[in-house]
Amino acid sequence: MRVLLIGGTSNVGKSTVAQVLAQRLAFSYVSTDQLGRHPGRPWPDPPAHVTEHYRSLTASELLDALLAHYTRMQPRVQELVAQSTGLVLEGSGVWPPYVTAPAVWLTADEALITTRIHTSSQYAALTPDRRHLVDKFVARTLAYQAKLLTHTVPHVDVTNPRTPDELADEVLSLC
Repeated sequence: MRVLLIGGTSNVGKSTVAQVLAQRLAFSYVSTDQLGRHPGRPWPDPPAHVTEHYRSLTASELLDALLAHYTRMQPRVQELVAQSTGLVLEGSGVWPPYVTAPAVWLTADEALITTRIHTSSQYAALTPDRRHLVDKFVARTLAYQAKLLTHTVPHVDVTNPRTPDELADEVLSLC
């Protein structure tokens, strides 16, 4: 194996597990976030264009925009995969129809994803308007995972607590 792809929705631990795998395999680590920016998370203090993005679109439209972004990003991902030896590439941009290397997706139940997003956004301290933006991010995130799971993909459910090393072992067992 010269390249390993780690996909999944936001807040499932892709970066953490991918960094453990990269260190263990003595591979480079790259996040798809570094290849092309989408509006991203609407916290802690999002720029106006991010706020408008989440305010103006439904969860379904947010998902469509995200998937269109990942489609546009695929030539860069494919080039990186084709040219790399010793790479762990992680991110939500690792999308099943485009995968050309060993890949595993991380998933979690809705409660865990929501809790992690609420914690990282400091949801309880947000204004109602900011909470609304985070709620839309949660809805988009859950819709992304539901669409991901319509594909037959090897995945590790991270809902039950395990260490990053244990999760890395599970990922490697699927490759």
